Amino acid sequence: MSTGSGAASAPAPDGPDDPTTTRPDVPRRTSMFASLKVRNYRLFFLGQVVSNIGTWMQRIAQDWLVLSLTGSSAAVGITTALQFLPMLLFGLYGGVLVDRLRKRPTLLVTQSAMAVTALALAVLTLSGHVQVWHVYVAAFAMGLATVMDNPARQSFVAELVGRDQLQNAVSLNSANFQSARLVGPAVAGLMITGVGTGWAFLANGLSFVAPLSCLLLMRARELHVVQRAARGKGQLREGLHYVAGRPELIWTITLVGFIGTFGFNFPVFLSAFADDVFDAGAGAYSLFNTLMAVGSLAGALLAARRGTARLRVLIAAALGFGALEIVASTAPSLWLFALLMVPIGVFSMTVNVTANTSIQMSTDPAMRGRVMALYMMVFLGGSPVGAPVVGWVTDTYGARVGFAAGGAVAATAALVIGLVLARVGNLRLSVGWHRGHPQVRFVPRERREELAPAA
Repeated sequence: MSTGSGAASAPAPDGPDDPTTTRPDVPRRTSMFASLKVRNYRLFFLGQVVSNIGTWMQRIAQDWLVLSLTGSSAAVGITTALQFLPMLLFGLYGGVLVDRLRKRPTLLVTQSAMAVTALALAVLTLSGHVQVWHVYVAAFAMGLATVMDNPARQSFVAELVGRDQLQNAVSLNSANFQSARLVGPAVAGLMITGVGTGWAFLANGLSFVAPLSCLLLMRARELHVVQRAARGKGQLREGLHYVAGRPELIWTITLVGFIGTFGFNFPVFLSAFADDVFDAGAGAYSLFNTLMAVGSLAGALLAARRGTARLRVLIAAALGFGALEIVASTAPSLWLFALLMVPIGVFSMTVNVTANTSIQMSTDPAMRGRVMALYMMVFLGGSPVGAPVVGWVTDTYGARVGFAAGGAVAATAALVIGLVLARVGNLRLSVGWHRGHPQVRFVPRERREELAPAA
């Protein structure tokens, strides 16, 4: 576990001085599904499969309902903002509570609250009384539940599988979510066009039966004991100071903040392209989300096999993600735009998994709830700022300009933060040849003379 600045705080160099290859607490390449051998994690995984399908159904139905009620991309952005506003306002306090509380009972409460919210929205929609402000309230209520649900779920994984399999489990969680993304949007598209959005909300509410049942079936004696923080004053400030003193944490969180705020506003971007640019309706919106899920699933499975979570991978993936968004914004046809969703999904998931894993592996267990709450607050909570701005740009200047602007912000942030990390870690860019192939990498400055012949 890194406790300060240095090479581990910047894009990791190759070779024997690479901290990701010399530290004993860094996981090696492993079986893609190793974590599923653990019974408690297997139950958690199965419950989340069902719930995640329902969650994706509700996301698609919610965005399309707001668009059909208002005809405004900005209104879709407001809905997204309201769903993530609680994380921005209260996320750090949720992390403090999660560090104090037992994770499984906390998840039972938060998952139950989400189920009730989805069922209430289903009743309003199916009865024909739904108005846009009802959707706003439901989105905000879901956001309140996620204030504690997100850091609790993220940190609970360590209790399920232990530190040795943490990276594999985090990657499989992402694969789980993206697998559901393949099914959820497709089913939601059929439901919206066939029977209406209300049935998608009902399906999501009922889907929470699965994770609640699986949580109750877990064996408490098989959970890995993780130190909980004692109740005390100044714990929020303590968590902020902990992150601020570790460049490998603060700069990773900063990067995903920029990307989450401006680059990940897909409800705004994709609904606008489906409705305004290609005039193709809910079916195209569902197709875009499904193809992006294909790429995201591939990215998550690749991450499950990767032995390390290196910051250089994070920087490169963020640059590629931003560049691909800019390219997609210029796509002349619906099918070319749709196909570009696959590589965008791969790069977006690489960013997500690499950042999540590197942060969890670098954080003391007693601080993990607070650190993950800060990470989720920045990553998801940036949407209340970014979504309305991106929605306004999309409405005013068009979907193509909005999508390109989001990609440009992501790529610029990756480039600047990559250079900052290299400087903080006292690294320099090395360009040379290795076994007859060109090689570009970051190396410590003190190794300049040693590596000079390779250049």
